[in-house]
Amino acid sequence: MSDTNGITFSPELVAFIKEWKTKPGNLIMVLHKVQEEVGYISREAADAVASMLDVPLATIWGVVSFYHFFKLTKPGKHNIQVCLGTACYLKGGQSIIDELDKQLHLPVGAVTDDGAFSLEAVRCVGCCGLAPVMTVGGEVFGKVTKDQVAGIIAKFS
Repeated sequence: MSDTNGITFSPELVAFIKEWKTKPGNLIMVLHKVQEEVGYISREAADAVASMLDVPLATIWGVVSFYHFFKLTKPGKHNIQVCLGTACYLKGGQSIIDELDKQLHLPVGAVTDDGAFSLEAVRCVGCCGLAPVMTVGGEVFGKVTKDQVAGIIAKFS
């Protein structure tokens, strides 16, 4: 493992960053890989990437704050995503978010006090025919009603 600016990246990630250092479009590819390994883009991870790619930290923050894919805070152990794309919104996506907040005291963008769950509102997960859709840790749940939320959450508690 490599310790860079107070954060430790795996040897595989360090090798990936070195491989992509001189390639066009490298920053987004590297940041995706960092988030895949670390779970989010922390200040320390951004500092390390800036140093390893020899780019200004402001450039890193410009990219991670522009693209909604990048997370700037550590997600919960089980990251919940509720789709609010057109089909999901029209079929009750917001009521799913409201129910999650009611049951877990978890507003969008937050993490539960115990770190077990985090909640994101997303624009589309590509399952419009299953609207409304929520995912928990990548597992997809379709045609979700607010009455099903407690049972879905119980699977991950």
